[in-house]
Amino acid sequence: MARALGHPHRLEMLEHLAQGERGVEALSERVGLSIANGSQHLQQLRRTGLVASRRDGKFVLYRLADETVLSLLYELRQVAERNVAEVDRIVRGYFADRDSMEPVSREELLERSRTGLVTVLDVRPEDEFAVGHLPGAVNIPLSELEARLAVLDPDHEIVAYCRSAYCVLSFEAVAELRRRGFRVRRLEDGYPEWRAAGLPVEANA
Repeated sequence: MARALGHPHRLEMLEHLAQGERGVEALSERVGLSIANGSQHLQQLRRTGLVASRRDGKFVLYRLADETVLSLLYELRQVAERNVAEVDRIVRGYFADRDSMEPVSREELLERSRTGLVTVLDVRPEDEFAVGHLPGAVNIPLSELEARLAVLDPDHEIVAYCRSAYCVLSFEAVAELRRRGFRVRRLEDGYPEWRAAGLPVEANA
């Protein structure tokens, strides 16, 4: 299992699978691998119990084996933040430069979203949003943000989220929206952590 985690492509695959089920073709394309190479990585993850699969007609769909895999990835990140100087430099540099404000906790967002006074903004790609998202969230992928600003109510505070606590998409979205005068903060982590906490989610038909 440790060997299976010791490859950047497999770690990236696990991050994508944390958003929802994917076939080998879609997952390989997202990670930038050939289908044959992507399939080999997935088989190793499956043999070690990190991912599971099911057949849907002619296709095989992969998913995280269970929520403990998400916990494992979270702990791996935490150890890296505490003990690897390069990771600490990136966190303090790239991420802190773009957003030094305190993020919104899951509990705070859940309470405020029920009042209707906050816009929940999902900046992940449309296919990830369709598989699962926070209740009432508006999906505007980062690449479409500038063209779709009119969708956002300037009188509402915006809380943006994407794949995880250090997902570049949400940091870039927050920085862009602040430049344009919106009141915006980030969620403390991403969709997988929200789902793993047992909080309500929605999915498109």
